[in-house]
Amino acid sequence: MHISDILAKRRPTFSFEFFPPKTAAGSEDLYRTIVELESFDPSFVSVTYGAGGSTREMTHDLVLRIKQTTAIPPIPHLTCVGHSEEDISEILRRYADAGVCNILALRGDPPRDWPDYDWSDCDFRHAADLVAFIKRFNESGAHPDPRGFGIGVAGFPEGHPATPNRLLELDHLKAKIDAGADYICTQLFFDNHDFFDFRDRCRLHGINVPIIAGIMPVTSLSGMSRMAELAAGARFPAKLLRALDRAKGDPAAVEKVGIHYAAQQCAELLDHGVDGIHFYTLNKSKATREIYSSLGLATAG
Repeated sequence: MHISDILAKRRPTFSFEFFPPKTAAGSEDLYRTIVELESFDPSFVSVTYGAGGSTREMTHDLVLRIKQTTAIPPIPHLTCVGHSEEDISEILRRYADAGVCNILALRGDPPRDWPDYDWSDCDFRHAADLVAFIKRFNESGAHPDPRGFGIGVAGFPEGHPATPNRLLELDHLKAKIDAGADYICTQLFFDNHDFFDFRDRCRLHGINVPIIAGIMPVTSLSGMSRMAELAAGARFPAKLLRALDRAKGDPAAVEKVGIHYAAQQCAELLDHGVDGIHFYTLNKSKATREIYSSLGLATAG
C-alpha cells in the first residue's frame, strides 16, 4: 500500500521499526515478534539498512518475508553510502518487482571501518539526491503503481548532529521534501517540546508533509547508554533521569519506568494531533504492546 493511501486511511498512524537479524535463530525470534505485533494492525513497519549497505540482502529478505506472510506494508530503508546510481536502480527494480510500494531514503553513515570515506566521490552525497533519484525512477514508469514509490525521509527534533546550524538544517530538510519526499519520520526523542517546536518550525519553513514521531522506550540502563551512543545528541530530560534514579538499578523497575514514560509521551503526542507514532522496537514486542494497552490502543485499527 502506497504511503499516501496509508496516511489517508488512518491518521494518526502507528508503526514499528525492525532490523534484520544476523542469524537464523534471530530471524525466527524476530518473526515471532512481528506476528505478536501484527494483531495491533500497524499502519506499516520499516526495516533498517546497515551502514554502507552491510545488511542489503538481509534487509531485502526480511522485507519480502513481511510482505509475503503478513498483512503489514513493509517500508525498507535505503541509504546513500557506498552506492552508485546503478546499485540503487537495481535495488529499486527488485523492490518494484516484488510489489513493495514505499522507501525510507536516508543519507546514512559510513561503516566504522571506513574512517576516510570521501563523500565527494559519491553519486549520492545527500539524502535529497537519493530522493530525487527515486522520484526519477518513479517517473520512468518502472513501478507497477503509477505513482511509483512513496518516499519517506528522516527528521531530527533535537537537531541533526552534523548540522548545528538549525536554520541550515531546515533548509536541508526542505530540499528533501522539494525533491519529492511524501512524509517525515523523526529520530527518537524524549522531550515532546522538542518535537512540537520542530513541527512548528517545519510548518513555518514551508514543510507541510505529515511528520511521524519516533519513540523508543528506555527498557534498560545499558540500552539507554546505547541510545546515547547511536542517536548522537539524544537528550534525556531530568524528569526521565529522576524516575530512572528512583528505580535504583533494578532491571524490572527500570523497564517499568521507561515504558510508563514513553506511554505518557505518546498520550501527549496524540492529544496534540500528531500525524503518527513510529516505535523503535529493537526487535522486541513487550514494551510496544504495553504502551498500546496503556493508551487503549490494543484493538486499534
